[in-house]
Parts: sequence; structure tokens; C-alpha cells
Amino acid sequence: MGKLIDTPLGKALSTGKPILWLNPELHAKKACHNTELTLSDIHQADQRLRRCAALLQQLFPELISSNGLIESALLSATNLQQQHYPELSGKLMIKGDHALPVAGSVKARGGIHEVLCHAEQLALEHGIISGYDDNYLKLLSADAQALFSRHEIAVSSTGNLGLSIGIISAALGFRSVVHMSVEAKQWKKQRLRDRGVTVIEHSDDYSAAVAAGRAASNADPDSYFVDDENSPRLFLGYAVAALRLQQQLIEQQIPVDAEHPLFVYIPCGVGGAPGGINFGLKQVFGPHVHCFFAEPVEAPCVLIGMQAIDKEHPDSVYQVGLRVDTEADGLAVSMASGWVCSVIDNMLSGIFTVTDDELFKNLFRLSQSEGIEIEPSAAAGFSGPTWLTGTEQGQNYLQQQRLNHAMHNATHLLWTTGGLFVPAEEMQKFQQRGNQRPTR
Repeated sequence: MGKLIDTPLGKALSTGKPILWLNPELHAKKACHNTELTLSDIHQADQRLRRCAALLQQLFPELISSNGLIESALLSATNLQQQHYPELSGKLMIKGDHALPVAGSVKARGGIHEVLCHAEQLALEHGIISGYDDNYLKLLSADAQALFSRHEIAVSSTGNLGLSIGIISAALGFRSVVHMSVEAKQWKKQRLRDRGVTVIEHSDDYSAAVAAGRAASNADPDSYFVDDENSPRLFLGYAVAALRLQQQLIEQQIPVDAEHPLFVYIPCGVGGAPGGINFGLKQVFGPHVHCFFAEPVEAPCVLIGMQAIDKEHPDSVYQVGLRVDTEADGLAVSMASGWVCSVIDNMLSGIFTVTDDELFKNLFRLSQSEGIEIEPSAAAGFSGPTWLTGTEQGQNYLQQQRLNHAMHNATHLLWTTGGLFVPAEEMQKFQQRGNQRPTR
């Protein structure tokens, strides 16, 4: 097999110009040998989060109003649609994971679920709790704190996963270590340190930070490494979002079926969070949901991973001459999770890429039209409806999936992924850049 740079896709990616890639394996009839996860597993993850709800309320008072559930609103985007998507038929909406409590990003559900899995396992093994029907407030007892303090939880991150894992780990009393890659923003590092988390800064990219963090954790028998590239626990925590979205759609009387398709546009880094959401949505809505990932033009790692013949060993974006040079720190990843790519092999509709200028323009438009402030990474998906309905490739997809007749009933969902805790001065810079005329 020749080098990726010599293929038509590689040449297109190497230009650094936005493209849309459609997944030829969508709905292919084949078994995934890498996972046996099912809808039942997603329900079990949801049940774990629910039985820990009282515990989470004690740790994070901001969860009292939601009875301990970490969830975001499903929002109408009427103004945004009228002003910037005037030709779009159907309904434009926003899934507001930019405002998820505790961690402030899409990583909150998955990261907190994984740490709770580990805490629950340790508590069961050491007799802190006697079973799933026990009182989980016992995880705050002196005995539990003594137990957790002897154990470390470590993770590598470009920012948001580190916030999620670090905050909940430290709150439960674990020794918490976050390995931050070179792309991570300083304010995210400081937010972790302010909560007693040890932050180790790396001068290399995300993949290198993962390798270093994994190696350091493996050398300590009392350390547990949260691996965004290969963790079913994280994946299922992310997938819980599909159950929550299903209920929100029911409450807002928005059907999802053959006559009412759902299109979802999700920013993507290494693939864990969007992959889990994609998996969950397909389990819940089947062929009636169509998921598209959004990646920076300089870091389309999952696009490269998804089209590879050997998805378990994806190529790096460096192999097509890209540099991971993007302001979207949460998406600044050079190599995708091979495990995630193999799991969603026949579930993902496609991937489109976006320039940094477009990210800032999108976040500014959202702020002006809906009063919602997000970070650059979270604005990646906003080009999705235009790619789908306003390009020949997108129209081909709609025709192939026999969707043209139902587009006036469609729901287009922009999934925002971070921004709640961005410092005001940083957000002001984002808005100023988004309001600038593009450079020629």
C-alpha cells in the first residue's frame, strides 16, 4: 500500500482546505470484533451515574438543581438559523454541552463516569459499600477517603478531559495527575492546580503526552490511567448523552423517524467523546440519525483513521504534511483512537474539516444571535448543515440515503462541547477575532 500522501484523499488534506468525506462503510453489514458493547451497557452507565447522583450533589452543589445529574439543555437556535442558515429547511437546534456543569465540556459525562467506575470498584473490593443498592454517600466517609488517598488517577489531555478527570478525582480524595500536551491552554492548567491536581506539562503533542502519561502510570501499581483512546468506561459515559437527548426530544415533541431524520454535527479530537455519542445515538435512533464529525483542517486525525484499511493502526496527520497547528486545543490531535474508529466503522456518516477562521466566525455568530458563548473547539460543527445541504457531496449523501423527501421535517443538531469556564478576557479575545474580516 502506498503512502497516504500519494492518495487523492491525502493530497486533498495536505492542502489545508476544508473538505467533506463521506463514509463508504456506513450501514455496512459487518460485525465489529473490537467491542461487544450494546444499548444495555449504555443503560448500565446511566444507572451508575444515577445511583451516584446524591454523592455528586454533595461534592458539587451546582448539581442540586438537576438532582445530581450532569446534563445540558437542548436549545432552539431560531435566530442563528434565520440569520446564517436562511436556506436550511427543518429545525436548527443546539445541544449545549458547552455548559455541562462541573467540568464545563462534553468530557464531563464520560470522565466522571470512568472515575466513578473506579471508585465504586475500589469501594466494593474494600467493603466500603456492600453492593449497588448501598448508600453511595459512604464514598465520602473517612474510610473511603483513606482508601482513595492511597490511589492515583492519571490522564493525558489537551485540556477538557483533564479538567473532567482531575476535578472529580481530586474531589473524591484521589491523588490526581494530569499530563497536559503542548496544545493545552494555561487557564485550564491553573484551574486544575487550584483544585489540588498535579499538572505535568509536556512540550510535545497529545499522542506523546498519552504515551508519557500511560508509562508513568503503569510504573505505579496504585495508579489508574484513564485512556481516552481505549476506554469502554469513558466511551459508555459519553454514550449516555444519547439517552438524555432522546428524552429531551420527546419532551419537546420532536420526533425522530424515517420521516423526521436527525442530523448531528459534533466536534472531534481523538474520537472518544464524539465516538461514544455517535455509538449511543445509533443504538437509540438506528438509521434515522446521521452523525457527522468536525475536525480542524490541520488535525483531521479521525478522518484519516476512518478511511484507513487497518483502523486499529491509523496514520498520523503528519504523514500528509499537516502540523496540528490550530487554536482548537480540544481537537488538536495528530493520531486518532484506532479502537474508536473500528467501533464506529459503519455508524459514522462522514467528517468535514474547518479552518480556524471559521471557528472564530462561528462562535462570534452564535454569541450575537443566541447569546451563547463557546470556545473555538466547540464551534467546529457549525459548518455541517451547509456541507450537507449546500454542496454536491452533501446532496449526494441525501440522495443515497433517500432523505430528500423528509428534509423539511429534519432536525439539525449542533453539538457544542466546551466554553463554560473560559476566563472573560479569553472569551473577549475569541469574540474580537471572530468579528474580524478574514485575511486574504
